[in-house]
Amino acid sequence: MLGASLSRAFHYSNPRWQSSWKYSLLGILIFPLSPFLGAVAIVLVLLVTWLQQYRTIIRRPLNWGFALLGVLLIITAGFAYDKTAAYLGLFNFLPFFLVFATFSNLIQTPTQLRQMAWTLVMGSLPVVMMGLGQLFLGWNFKLQVLWIVFDWAIAPGGEPPGRMASIFMHANTFAGYLVIVFILGLGLWLEQWRLALKSQKSKVKSQEFLISPQSPLPLIPTPSGSRGPEFPSPQSPIPFLFLTIAVIADFTALIFTNSRNGWAIAIFACLAYALYQGWRILVGGVGAIITSVLLAAFAPVPIAQFFRQIVPAFFWARLNDEMYPDRPVALMRKTQWQFAWSLTQQHPWTGWGLRSFSELYKAQMQTPLGHPHNLFLMLFAETGFPSTILFCALLGWILFAGMQLLRMPTYLDAQDKLIFFSYLMVFVGWLLFNTVDVSLFDFRLNTLFWLLLAAICGVTYHCQPLREIQNK
Repeated sequence: MLGASLSRAFHYSNPRWQSSWKYSLLGILIFPLSPFLGAVAIVLVLLVTWLQQYRTIIRRPLNWGFALLGVLLIITAGFAYDKTAAYLGLFNFLPFFLVFATFSNLIQTPTQLRQMAWTLVMGSLPVVMMGLGQLFLGWNFKLQVLWIVFDWAIAPGGEPPGRMASIFMHANTFAGYLVIVFILGLGLWLEQWRLALKSQKSKVKSQEFLISPQSPLPLIPTPSGSRGPEFPSPQSPIPFLFLTIAVIADFTALIFTNSRNGWAIAIFACLAYALYQGWRILVGGVGAIITSVLLAAFAPVPIAQFFRQIVPAFFWARLNDEMYPDRPVALMRKTQWQFAWSLTQQHPWTGWGLRSFSELYKAQMQTPLGHPHNLFLMLFAETGFPSTILFCALLGWILFAGMQLLRMPTYLDAQDKLIFFSYLMVFVGWLLFNTVDVSLFDFRLNTLFWLLLAAICGVTYHCQPLREIQNK
């Protein structure tokens, strides 16, 4: 059974915190379908963990760095163009700093990373099914139970029309969610594939051992007191089949979101996994596909026409914007980025205040727009250079420390390295996604990011003393 195959991942190193960890997994599982119930579970775990481990939490230098960032954000809100909006904008940051600080102490082992990834992948399937129903079956309903406990709104044909959004507000937001679960699902799939190969090799070795006339009898005691060589039992195929279905479903949904950003990150992740596994032929094949699509979209007409006979217009027309011609200048990302940079130059130290971009852009361009489709330019414009540079430095330190841990040969075995690599890939994918979009304003995406970031940091922290002991 699938549950039995996952039993090892439910183990937590400290029995006192086993209940907190299980409740957090339950919250993560239901979070995409009910952000309210998921948030309640996560907040309860946060409070319990904080009360039990606050001394450890407040001693970590990285948490002090986020505390300093929080103070800077509060100060910039005092100089904001719209102070009320700026103080409200703090709720997109300050509570999540607490989530990060707490869960980076609760999550300590690669086993927890694996279980968290399984939970996210399993929770994605109902959301994908709703998206498929929305796009191909014309599902159109609004379900609201007890105000916000369950609040599903599915528009027929997608949002915008023709682009799958499922129960998310926009197709791009749904693409950001799918990028996370696709990368984690692909990492788990590769892990199961490795286990299957290892089990098959062990089975062959055991058969050779049994039929070899030169092999010792299996019941002869060995010097260590064992009863001869032991071979691992064959792996159940159910997890591998489940992950195969989940990865295909998530990737299919990602295609139908029609998000260029999501497509690029998914392809980047596939190439990164192929390089990590050493599959040069696959890298070459994916590279050839990418080159064909790019040539169909951007090459001179004679060359493009040749490749457009092979590549569906669904891809190349979306890349070069022929699918959506006559786009207003105010809706182009280049225009939005230039405006955000001009705001930064006018108030480089404190910015214009959180949530100020939308109002300023509408006044200047007469076009309503929620954000400039670049998180870092938005932060420069709204909070100034000091806060944004500190924010980027903290994220950079976590990424650097994680990469250093991945390079260490003494702690993580091959299987644990793969799941840790998957989390780093999600982190890099989030960075890429936020260079042409902003996931901050979606409660689900924002929460998932800080939980995943806490997971990376928690395992890195937990491994640090072990590496120090090994080096002595």
